[in-house]
Amino acid sequence: MNERTQSRPATTQFAKMNERTQSRPALLTLLAIAPLTLYAQDTRTVHEPAFPTTCTTLTANLIAANATLQPADEPKTDTRRIQQALDSCPPGKAVELRPDATHNAFLSGPLDLRRGVTLLIDAGVTLYASRNPRDYDREPGVCGTITEKGHGCRAVINGNNVPDAAIMGDGTIDGRGGEKILGQPVSWWELAEQARKGANRNNPRLIALTRCNNFTLYRITLRNSPNFHVSYSGGDGFTVWGVKVWSPKNACNTDGIDPGNSTNVPITHSWLHIGSETDGGASAIRVTDLSIDGADNGIRIKSNSSRGGLVRDIVYDDICIRDTKNPIFMDTNYSFSGADRDKIPDIKEITLRNVRVQGGGKVTFDGFDAAHPLGMNLENVSFDNPAAIEVAAKDAVLRVGPNFNLPVSGPSVNLWTTLSTPAKNSCEGNFVDFPTK
Repeated sequence: MNERTQSRPATTQFAKMNERTQSRPALLTLLAIAPLTLYAQDTRTVHEPAFPTTCTTLTANLIAANATLQPADEPKTDTRRIQQALDSCPPGKAVELRPDATHNAFLSGPLDLRRGVTLLIDAGVTLYASRNPRDYDREPGVCGTITEKGHGCRAVINGNNVPDAAIMGDGTIDGRGGEKILGQPVSWWELAEQARKGANRNNPRLIALTRCNNFTLYRITLRNSPNFHVSYSGGDGFTVWGVKVWSPKNACNTDGIDPGNSTNVPITHSWLHIGSETDGGASAIRVTDLSIDGADNGIRIKSNSSRGGLVRDIVYDDICIRDTKNPIFMDTNYSFSGADRDKIPDIKEITLRNVRVQGGGKVTFDGFDAAHPLGMNLENVSFDNPAAIEVAAKDAVLRVGPNFNLPVSGPSVNLWTTLSTPAKNSCEGNFVDFPTK
């Protein structure tokens, strides 16, 4: 992996990484350096994961060329074979998917993970998601359509109350979101774009995990999800280490890693090249040693009065942002429609420390109202080209250091200046290419 030269532990915990790019694909790089042990906000001591021993090895039957399968292979799913192996594997062991001399691909519909069992995908192997919407139906005929309700599809890989499970390996899981849905003239992403007109798409997520304590994602590459790549909810202990998430700029609603209503979630040594509500609240989150390059949005917290809540004690430290449309975007009126005002966003104690922004864009400090102002500390936050930054602010209390070089004003905006004058954050060597292996 490409790593920074400083030697210090780093933990990254945050609620959502889901930004797409307009001008060019966005690269979010999370890097941590030796020692390979994480502490920070996690109540556990988290070490770099290791591959478990194998209970069953399955050999690929299909051949993928140029990252795609042949049309004749679409009916040849491995769902049953993989699921039977997962069902029979004892806890603490792994089901291994491996290539042979000529075959390098598996094709599957929805899989269900089991307690304590690891799905291990070897280097050179791609697990492709079926393009048949009937494989994912929660109700007959719903997946692959647009409805008012949405959520009509199972995920490609599902975990429900299966503690100590994992997905590992140097291989790839490809959701094929940009390929045509079988029997339809549109891809999953095109269906999602159509749903933006006022309804909800029924697209499968790549990985959906509910109440899966101590779950691990390790070294795996995730590509082209039809919907969110990883959704994790209601769990305690979710370690993401060395994971690569890739979607092109035309992908739609392909969030990277979404932990919700969960605790102890370190995300580290990972790359996200990717194309929100807070009604449960969010607190004690740390994001550190993060680089954001060419994204729509950089440091962002978004909510509204139909799904708000208390968001506090969030710290972003050692952040480099380059050529991003909205480098800092605090939004309490995200995608709001209707008259519900019973879940007021209350966002405070948000600290940005050692943040450097290169290029232009827009910075937004949007508190909900004068009674619920946005509260932020901006410590050593600097802009290389402040003249190229548009600023919008209202209902905010901002405590800023001398290196903060943007003029900020607006209705009910109060600025307090601190006295410290640290050196400008150096971003030399922070922006690295997406790993090819």
